[in-house]
Amino acid sequence: MPRWVTRLHAWVYRRSGGRFLGRMGGQPVLLLQTTGRRSGRTRTTPVQYLADGDTFVVVASNAGAARPPAWYLNLRANPHARVHVGGRTIDVRAQEAAAQERAELWQRLTAANRYLERAARKAGRDLPLMALVPSTPTTPRRAADRS
Repeated sequence: MPRWVTRLHAWVYRRSGGRFLGRMGGQPVLLLQTTGRRSGRTRTTPVQYLADGDTFVVVASNAGAARPPAWYLNLRANPHARVHVGGRTIDVRAQEAAAQERAELWQRLTAANRYLERAARKAGRDLPLMALVPSTPTTPRRAADRS
C-alpha cells in the first residue's frame, strides 16, 4: 500500500476514534506504531488484528509477498511499540507466537479471515504471528501461564 494511503488511513482512524476505517474486510483494525529499525523514525501502519484477551495478535502477511512487512522487521529489532485501538492508546511489547500457541492462533485467525491461507500460499512462507502484549496487562498472558 502506498505510504500516502497508509498516512490517510491513520489520520482518518485517529480523527474518528476508529469509527471510520476501524474495519477492513470485515476484520478489526488497529494502528501499530513501531520505530524504524534503520531510520529510528516512528512508523504507523493500519493492521488487522485478533483480540486474545488483552493481547492483540497480528499477522505479518504483507499481502502475500515473499518478504515480511517492514513493521514486522521493526518489531524484531525493537519489540516496544504502541497501538491505537479505537480511541485507546496502549504501549505494548511484541512477542512472536511459537509452536503450539501459533497453531492455535492460526486456526482462529483463518476461521475469521479466509484470505490468510491464500496469502500464506502466495508468500510461500509461514506467516509470522506477533502477539502485542500490553506493557501493563490486566490479565496474565496464556503462554506465561504455561511456563
